[in-house]
Formats: sequence, structure tokens, C-alpha cells
Amino acid sequence: MISLTRINGSPMWLNALLIEMVEETPDTYITLVTGKRIIVLEKAADVISQVKKYSQEIGMNNATIKVQHTEETS
Repeated sequence: MISLTRINGSPMWLNALLIEMVEETPDTYITLVTGKRIIVLEKAADVISQVKKYSQEIGMNNATIKVQHTEETS
């Protein structure tokens, strides 16, 4: 989960695995895989940084590499 601030100033936690796209126009819009859009105060670069950090914390990058390696050797 990543910590974000809604446009109205209220804090929220978002499951980073549900993020499909992040746009800054100038507000930051996050589109989820469900199609829902959320507007947050954080800049797009900050959201992406949090997603990368979260992915590293849960070991998602290592798991992806391991799966790719297993598929290549099969």
C-alpha cells in the first residue's frame, strides 16, 4: 500500500498493485485497473517513486526475474 492525499486533503492508502496509469495534467490522476480514477495532491513522480519502493519492499522485482528465468530454462 502507498500513502496518498486526496484532492480534498484527506489521507488515503492505495493498493499499488491496482494502479494502471498515472497522469499529471496539472492535477495528478491515478487510473486503476478497475477503471476508477482518483485525483491526488502528490506529483506523478512521487507516486511512481512510492510504487517502485513498494514493489521492492514486497520483492515483486525479484519474483518477476525468478519467473522469467524459470520460463527461459524450461
